[in-house]
Amino acid sequence: MLNMSALKLSDAVRAKKLGVAEAVRAYLDKAAGNGHNAFLTVDGERALARAGAVQARLDAGELLSPLAGVPIALKDNITTAGVRTTCASKMLGGYVPVYNATVVEKLERAGLVVMGKLNMDEFAMGGSSETGAFGPVRNPWDVSRVAGGSSGGSAAAVAGGEIPIALGSDTGGSIRQPCSFCGVTGIKPTYGSVSRYGLIAYASSLDQIGPVGQSVEDCAALLSVISGPDEKDSTCVTGKAFDFGRDIPEKLDGFVIGLPRNYFGGGIDGAVRQAVLAAAEELEDAGGRVEEFEMPLMDYVIPAYYIIACAEASSNLSRYDGLKYGYRSASANTLSEVYRLSRSEGFGLEVKRRIMLGSFVLSSGYYDAYYKKALQTRALIKDAYDGLFKRFDMILSPVAPTTAYRLNENVDDPMKMYMGDIYTVSVNLAGLPAVSLPCGFDGKGLPVGFQLIGEAFSEKKLAAAAMAYQRRTDWHTKRPAGGEAV
Repeated sequence: MLNMSALKLSDAVRAKKLGVAEAVRAYLDKAAGNGHNAFLTVDGERALARAGAVQARLDAGELLSPLAGVPIALKDNITTAGVRTTCASKMLGGYVPVYNATVVEKLERAGLVVMGKLNMDEFAMGGSSETGAFGPVRNPWDVSRVAGGSSGGSAAAVAGGEIPIALGSDTGGSIRQPCSFCGVTGIKPTYGSVSRYGLIAYASSLDQIGPVGQSVEDCAALLSVISGPDEKDSTCVTGKAFDFGRDIPEKLDGFVIGLPRNYFGGGIDGAVRQAVLAAAEELEDAGGRVEEFEMPLMDYVIPAYYIIACAEASSNLSRYDGLKYGYRSASANTLSEVYRLSRSEGFGLEVKRRIMLGSFVLSSGYYDAYYKKALQTRALIKDAYDGLFKRFDMILSPVAPTTAYRLNENVDDPMKMYMGDIYTVSVNLAGLPAVSLPCGFDGKGLPVGFQLIGEAFSEKKLAAAAMAYQRRTDWHTKRPAGGEAV
């Protein structure tokens, strides 16, 4: 069963070839035996109790989602009532929420079984899942390398067979980049299509919860469950959930796909360039028409993104003051020391760096020079995409300029880490959907991924194109052997 897709696992449960508790136990055992540090919390007792309840609903003939009975794990910035939620930070090391995120409520109604919480970069700030307080996530293809971030635990758990499907969050590529590094599939939905209620915020105008799975079919089925309106989140603007149906149509005929030629110049690994261009040829063979163009504003996307993201982070993280909840320094004797020492001891280096940068760009005298200009640049980027989607149905690009690098290789070079987001952050600035798909391997046996970017709420079109690609190729079916590079 550990080799089944999420949809096939649910089919086996419905056909009574497997019990829900049997499936959950198998994944509990697999998660306990792997050395990827993908899970921060595994709640076996709660998961097995939940499995019994789902089994009873299925036995009673209740109509549940196509993923009913499937174990799932959540990135540890999605709140779960009664289950520790840490954001991989010392600041929230013992925090147990009293409420569920909206996506968790939807998962439970649909009959999925939440098995645990997944490792990540601290407060989702990082691109390698190394900045968390509980150790780095290790890439199942080569345990000496990073899994990507910030949703590295989600991608590594799926790639390593520890869970069939997972939820992550994407602020500037945080689902797509780890999916590329780990050889799995992920969807970053349109901003406002999935409720953020219960998602512990990094940058509120950029964050979006999305699925990570073995194939686009699994991811689309999960997106159908978690998307849709929510009265608790005023930024959730969809009127109804996406409905991909059980069988996603394979469609590329007539699609015009843009290929940004300036994404393939200096700075991109040769193996990544070759694999992504081969994916473009495959989509052409399947009936699409690929046209090259020059992506505008390339020099401005990273500065604009990090100014906006860090400004929002400095505001969002101001709530962690050592008083209301979270870590409180034992050395503090005055109110001022409670604030200063609790935040100094509770936050890691990368989080402090982003808080400082965000506070600077919002400060008097610098707001207009930095933050306001970044917002104006964001509007230009959105306008540029609007113009491109008058010419193209979607845009094809690399996800990251490299494959997974070694642990600790870049952690002390923040500028190099930030530049690794060059192909992903503009999607979040414009609020667009994108799907990340595996498309090959480099010479070291490490996965390569590419992304398809669409206009707002074009997830069905992206899924159809992704389905056409995955039916013609088998990269998404490859799995690491024993966590070593193959």
